[in-house]
Amino acid sequence: MNQAISRPAEPPALLRTPRPSLTYWIISNLLVLPIYRLLLRGATAGNVNVPMEGALVVVANHGSHLDPPLLGHALGRPVAFMAKAELFRVPLLGRIIRACGAYPVARGASDREAIRTATARLAEGWATGVFIDGTRQVDGRVNTPQPGAALLAARSGAPLLPVAIINSYRVLGSGSRRARLLPIHIRIGTPIPAPASRKRADLELATRACQEQINALLDQGLIREPRLAPAKGAGALPPNPSNPDR
Repeated sequence: MNQAISRPAEPPALLRTPRPSLTYWIISNLLVLPIYRLLLRGATAGNVNVPMEGALVVVANHGSHLDPPLLGHALGRPVAFMAKAELFRVPLLGRIIRACGAYPVARGASDREAIRTATARLAEGWATGVFIDGTRQVDGRVNTPQPGAALLAARSGAPLLPVAIINSYRVLGSGSRRARLLPIHIRIGTPIPAPASRKRADLELATRACQEQINALLDQGLIREPRLAPAKGAGALPPNPSNPDR
């Protein structure tokens, strides 16, 4: 009897990413932008690593409820996140989060159902966001990564994009009652190919690669603006008239 051979996931066709709605642009530019860029002194590094078309699994650390809207704004393309189905029944809120790419998952839904829903989004060409720990971490790092992101990539063939959100856990972390006005910066890593199969070993390998890259980006700290080199001779003392060589 021939045994079934596990084949690597086929890379998805380069689907044209759904265009952001007017509501999305209004929220991103009139609400998120001033909060991120001005109030939180936000900065982003690594935007050249973001594929702007086609399915993409965005994998990030999670330290705050601020993370989802900041990710979509910083990456320059909408990032779809799963949200509780009951939120979509709130008249205004439901329209807003749907316009921003959120998709509903029923309370108590199984992990398998959530994976199917997210895979359907990827099939439409969306960037789909996954917080690799599943819940907010008190130190903002990747501590106990789950294989869900790698499984999504294996099912869809979409690459994984590690992203580090620096300081959000200090601004409004788990258990915080008030926000602190500290800078939040985002470092975008390099894409990781989809796992070769859905086997546990392949999923763990991809998950570990995401964890290591995100934590390494976090270790780099806040983004420093490059300093301009001083002009030639700048800061030198004027020559001494009595000694022109000095």
